[in-house]
Amino acid sequence: MKKIVQIYKKDHIPIVSHIRGFVNSLPKDIFSATKSVFKKYKYVYMIYTVDAEYKQNSLSTYRTKSVSENIGSDKSQYFSNISLKDNDVYISSPYIHHTSGKPSISVVRRVGDLYQVIDLNMVSLLEELRLIEYNSLHEQIIKSVYMFGASVLGLISLALIGYGTYVLLALMFSLGEVDFLHDVFKSIVAVTIGLAMFDLSKQIMEQEVLFKSFDKEEHREFKILAKFLVSIIIALSIETLMVVFKIVLDDYKNMLSAFYLLLGTTIMLVGLAYFQKTITSSSKNDKNKELEE
Repeated sequence: MKKIVQIYKKDHIPIVSHIRGFVNSLPKDIFSATKSVFKKYKYVYMIYTVDAEYKQNSLSTYRTKSVSENIGSDKSQYFSNISLKDNDVYISSPYIHHTSGKPSISVVRRVGDLYQVIDLNMVSLLEELRLIEYNSLHEQIIKSVYMFGASVLGLISLALIGYGTYVLLALMFSLGEVDFLHDVFKSIVAVTIGLAMFDLSKQIMEQEVLFKSFDKEEHREFKILAKFLVSIIIALSIETLMVVFKIVLDDYKNMLSAFYLLLGTTIMLVGLAYFQKTITSSSKNDKNKELEE
């Protein structure tokens, strides 16, 4: 709801202009054309009329049904601050609709002594105006690809976590000779990378599939990449620690390899720190520009 209201306030003028044009194009006897109205305007949710005494005098007409329960109900509380002349149009502030539970706007048009009330679904309205992601076939295909890819990544992450658990259990219940440190660190690395893959899968699913229509957060992709890199650096650090332990025990031949691994991990860590600093500074500059404007 918060994101929808922000978009509505930002593009208030073109949205209101579109709504007024839409309402003025409707016939005065709106109930004679409800089917065509619902078919042409996907964001129209409900239509009803109120008489001069502010009581509902018609069915509540939805896209697929009509309800008579509210006939005769008092609507005066909604009209207390509204003063309309014939053919005038009033547009309410955004609110959560009591039947759909979705962000909505009510439009009131006076025709003679009647008030025509049209409830609009804000999500569908903003999609229609392409102020949020337009759910075309192209966009649906892209979402499906992201969903499939994120699901595969999720399965891979579960497999890695499962493998790490298996290695640990096999180590705990093994009766033969085992390389304890090697197997423990193998389990840790598998679980750590599995968690990193799962977090990446979750981020893709949330940002590109579930909430893409509303979430326009700046530098979103960079933040996802940073979180993934943190997990990879942790895994590499654990691997470096494992190599160092092996060298301390008896395997000095890998000293140079351990040094290069440690150097590479350090370079990645420094690069990530610079990357984070750059993104943070850029975000602050963008916010300052918005405040100045």
